Amino acid sequence: MRNAETVTFGGSGLDRAAEKRNETKVLWRDSRTRVVVMWRGKPALHGTGLCLVPVTNPALDAMEESALFLGIDAEGPLFAADISGWQPESLPKVSDAFTDLSEIHHPSLPEGAVFRELRQVMAALSPRDAELSATASAMFSWHRTHRFCARCGAGSEMEDGGWRRGCAACGGQHFPRTDPVVIMLITHGNDVLLGRSPAWPEGMYSLLAGFVEPGEPIEAAVRREVREEAGIAVGAVRYLASQPWPFPNSLMFGMAGEALSREIVLDDELEDALWLSREQMLEVVAGRHPRLKPPRPGAIAGFLIRNWLADSLD
Repeated sequence: MRNAETVTFGGSGLDRAAEKRNETKVLWRDSRTRVVVMWRGKPALHGTGLCLVPVTNPALDAMEESALFLGIDAEGPLFAADISGWQPESLPKVSDAFTDLSEIHHPSLPEGAVFRELRQVMAALSPRDAELSATASAMFSWHRTHRFCARCGAGSEMEDGGWRRGCAACGGQHFPRTDPVVIMLITHGNDVLLGRSPAWPEGMYSLLAGFVEPGEPIEAAVRREVREEAGIAVGAVRYLASQPWPFPNSLMFGMAGEALSREIVLDDELEDALWLSREQMLEVVAGRHPRLKPPRPGAIAGFLIRNWLADSLD
């Protein structure tokens, strides 16, 4: 797919400078260093851009040892710091990530800088800001859930600029994991298959998706997931594009598949599934469908659907 890397979080060509991850103490003290500030998975933003601060910002006190080295650009080194331990004076009530429109300001950040839910702003970010925030969000999530050695159970520590955890007790080394997920544009003639999860907001439908199992090719995962969730047999399958999905640690493989059957038989994972014609899908994307909402901005599902409608999947 020629425009595959234009998907949100598709990458910006950042030099991750992996060879310098053992030099982070020196790079942290570089006068040009800028830091992406994260709080409970949310990046600090100025409008629709990341709020990058120097290491001297008071919000980053005692953050050097736990900072994540992101890479180097033309302006200098880039790090991320997680200040989730900070407690604001008040917290807004948020029911779920789908509706989290809250804006939290830290007193040490510049005026107008606020922490916002990444899913609410991802489509408005520049490719570079999207890559930085997605990497920071996914990596800090991994660190929060992998604080102990999987070999001996002892506490582990961040190493290699945050790209490894080491266990002093047994010498074990642990590296970030990414969970592969297939998301499928399943078509039958002029129609596309959509489904909805019971937990989603009213009117939200999307392409079917599921985790790739150990020992399973992504093509086989497409056929298995569609048959399990909707009872549809799938024939030819091909890869289209990928999207890092830091909620928390997935890599979405966008796939196209040709359905061999149309009768839908739901399992307990989906609340509903349906076939929509190209003309009906155009109404959905335009926001004119009486029942279905447009795809979430920035997600690969909408990206694949729009390219299908525009006949630009090649």
